[in-house]
Amino acid sequence: MPLLEVKNLSFAYQDREVLSDISLQIREGEIFFLLGPNGCGKTTLLDCILGILKPRSGSIQLNNIDIKGMGPEIIARQIAYVPQSHEKTFPYTVRDIVLMGRAAYIGMFASPSRKDRDIVDEALDRVGILHLRDRRYTQLSGGEGQLVMIARALAQKTPLMVMDEPTAHLDFRHELVIMETIVDLVRKTGLSVIMASHFPNHCFYYENSNITTRVALMNNSKFLGTGCPTEILSEENLKKIYRVNAQVVSCMVANQEFRQVIPVSTAADI
Repeated sequence: MPLLEVKNLSFAYQDREVLSDISLQIREGEIFFLLGPNGCGKTTLLDCILGILKPRSGSIQLNNIDIKGMGPEIIARQIAYVPQSHEKTFPYTVRDIVLMGRAAYIGMFASPSRKDRDIVDEALDRVGILHLRDRRYTQLSGGEGQLVMIARALAQKTPLMVMDEPTAHLDFRHELVIMETIVDLVRKTGLSVIMASHFPNHCFYYENSNITTRVALMNNSKFLGTGCPTEILSEENLKKIYRVNAQVVSCMVANQEFRQVIPVSTAADI
């Protein structure tokens, strides 16, 4: 049984259709990528899955139960969210930010328990930033802040994590740190991830890391194709989706084949 199943989903802002007949399934220990140009509907689809937006038609099921009948706190125990960016407005400590991930388990007038605080420290340790737990969140770098967001999501103890361009705006090293962290989490915990991205090479990175990886190519409100990166990220498909000329190359590194997309030039509209 799939952990998440989206069936024939459609969504519109007033009379502007943003999603049309979208269907997908995600199983335990799998990463599902949404790839496509700006404005194709990736974030809107994630917002529907999170229960923030209400679809015009179709259904979203978690463990075979439609989310229409779930309250926000129930969804928050099933799906965690890592945003593309997060405003560092108030100087909370890192531990307090991650503790917010326990909100779905703490009553309105209750205080966090010892168990909640232990879960927070476990999540910080899992992503390698336990030493930052007493640091002010406003004093962190972009990469450190994104690891805090992942730790906050882990503290929710959900089987599924939704990520909206989690490596956007990060430097080269922190981008790799985030990807290595996700690989480690999927391998060791069986976490499932649905991720919006602008980087086809990220899909190959997870596939090269022997993580079950699938990709949906989105454009004009629809899925134009789904499959594993090796199948779906062809030069022809990249040209259709992004209007670029690109080459998909393979090389051997430490006796393992790695695939990468090399952009060559923009292409005329097709």
